[in-house]
Amino acid sequence: MKALVVIDPQIDFCPGGALAVADGDSIMQPINAMMDAFDMVILTQDWHPQGHSSFASSHECAAPFTLTEMPYGPQVLWPDHCIQGSEGAAFHAALDTDRADAVIRKGTNPAVDSYSAFFENDKATVTGLAGLLRERGCEDLTMVGLATDYCVAWSALDGVANGFRVDVRLPACRAIDLDGSLDKALADMRAAGVTLVE
Repeated sequence: MKALVVIDPQIDFCPGGALAVADGDSIMQPINAMMDAFDMVILTQDWHPQGHSSFASSHECAAPFTLTEMPYGPQVLWPDHCIQGSEGAAFHAALDTDRADAVIRKGTNPAVDSYSAFFENDKATVTGLAGLLRERGCEDLTMVGLATDYCVAWSALDGVANGFRVDVRLPACRAIDLDGSLDKALADMRAAGVTLVE
């Protein structure tokens, strides 16, 4: 059984959104075209409450894209994005959401960010994705979406650590590339055994 895991294909991560990834909207149609080749399609959705601790606006005098320390480790402070129920948190209109078998919402704890589809950033709180995949018999995962160097990479690394075979289809991903984050993420994924498909 093979699952396609589509990471955060949301309006706020596309051009014009609050945390836009360059060219992020261009991957929606290629992702749609891939869906029928998989037994299961999972969508993840960043789903933050107002005032989330990962927002720069929640920290006095903090600028977006700066780094702070949280109890669980270093945290990039982001512009407010993907707020629960907002237009920006919705899936991009060009994505075929009818094909999705499940939606995993993450980042709902106001005190902990969540890049990975498997864990919050504390590396302890699970999303339930691993259990769902195992119950359905999915051992091979293909990951696509936004952004390559954050939520896609963290999801891929956690997938391998959880015993799944993971490949990332890079043409169906786009990156933020903050201070060399893309090169680091690609190197980390290769080192962990993630297959990167060009």
